[in-house]
Amino acid sequence: MTEALSEALLIRRVDTLEEIMKELGYQSLRTQKELARLSKEMREFKVEMHAFKDEMREFKDEMRAFKTESERDRREMNRQWSDLANRMGTLLEDIVAPNLPRVARQLLGCPTPDFFAIRVKRRFGGETREYDALVVCPNLVLINETKSKLQSAHVEHILETIEEFPRLYPEYADRRPVGTLATLYPDDSLVRLATRRGVLVMGMGDETMDVLNPQALKTNG
Repeated sequence: MTEALSEALLIRRVDTLEEIMKELGYQSLRTQKELARLSKEMREFKVEMHAFKDEMREFKDEMRAFKTESERDRREMNRQWSDLANRMGTLLEDIVAPNLPRVARQLLGCPTPDFFAIRVKRRFGGETREYDALVVCPNLVLINETKSKLQSAHVEHILETIEEFPRLYPEYADRRPVGTLATLYPDDSLVRLATRRGVLVMGMGDETMDVLNPQALKTNG
């Protein structure tokens, strides 16, 4: 190989090496730019994630506050409904009660009760019972329960009340207990059931509360 040829090959190799080095330099620069871009995007992503976390934290706080407020509103609504139900129950009792002495007089032959009271509580032998109303006559005791809506279970309950009454009121043990269920508009089926069991039912008549099944006294008697 001649010296001139060797020199030419060396120059060519040097040029090739320079091109390779330049290409490597360009690739390194592109890689650095790409890494810089990715690093910037990652920083932006982290900032967005922090913002998202803050928004989620605020959302959770708002939901927690909403839940607390909803629970408070629910409790308040339940309280108001309970108060309304109690007032309605008391109102109905106040409508029924004034009619009981009249019922005792007209239907049971009791012109003047020995005792008449509403919302009566009795404590006897460690037990407590509450009666919506009592009308005590010389020969009988009218026991009233007033309900917003009568159900068959109320018939059974007042029968149990009648059965235990002489034990709780031994001073009236010689007087016949008569159970009376009262509501504004009782179902006909309930009235028929009460009649068979000897329980009077009072409902709203044309002008005031009336006994709807006086024939129940025959069963009771």
